[in-house]
Amino acid sequence: MVDQPMVTVRGEALREVPPEQAVFSVTVSARDKNRETALTRLTERSAELRSALDDYPEAIERRETGGVQIYPDVKRGSEKVTAYTASVTTTVTVTDFGALGEILLRLGNQDQTSLSGPWWRLRPGSRAGAEVRKEAIADALQRAREYAEAVGSRVDRLVEIQDEGAGGVQPMMRAMAFKGEAAADALELELDPQLQTVQASVIVRVTITDPDVFG
Repeated sequence: MVDQPMVTVRGEALREVPPEQAVFSVTVSARDKNRETALTRLTERSAELRSALDDYPEAIERRETGGVQIYPDVKRGSEKVTAYTASVTTTVTVTDFGALGEILLRLGNQDQTSLSGPWWRLRPGSRAGAEVRKEAIADALQRAREYAEAVGSRVDRLVEIQDEGAGGVQPMMRAMAFKGEAAADALELELDPQLQTVQASVIVRVTITDPDVFG
C-alpha cells in the first residue's frame, strides 16, 4: 500500500493594531530628618494621589500598589542617620486615552511625585491574537492548495496544525518620565498611542490526492 502524498507548509500572519491599554507608574515620596514627619508627609501625598485617581473612574481600569519603601539615609562611612526617605509606587492602567494626558499632567503637578510611562499594550487574551492566528492558518492552507494544484492534485485531508510558538503580541512600548512641581494649569499633553504588532506562524500538514502531473 502506497502512502498518500503529504504537503507540509508554513503559514504566517502579521498585523498592526491600536493598543487597548496604557500603563504608567506613579511614585510619591517624602524625606525628612524626622522619621515621623517623613511618614506623615508620605501618607498625605499618598492620600492626594488616591483622591486624584478617584476622579477618573471611567478612564482608569486598574490601580495597584506595587512598592512601599521606608529607609534611613546614613552618613557615608558611619551609621549616623541623616534623614528618612519613604515612597509609595502605584501602577495605573488606563483605557480612555483621551483622558490620559490630563491624568499625567495632574499627577505630575503634585509635590514629590514621579511618573514613568505610558507603556502601550493589548489586553491579555486580546481578540487580535486570535484573529491573526486564523489568518496564519488560512495562509498555510492557501499555500498547500497552490502546491497541490502545481502537481495536478487537491488538498484532501488536514493532518496536523502546529503552533510554532511565535504567535502573540510583540509589545512596542514608548515611555516617558518626568517629575512634578510644574504648573499644569492650561497645559495640554498630546499622546500618540503606539500601534502593537501581533504575529503568528504555524506549520500545517495535509494529505493531497494522487498527482496527475506525470500522467
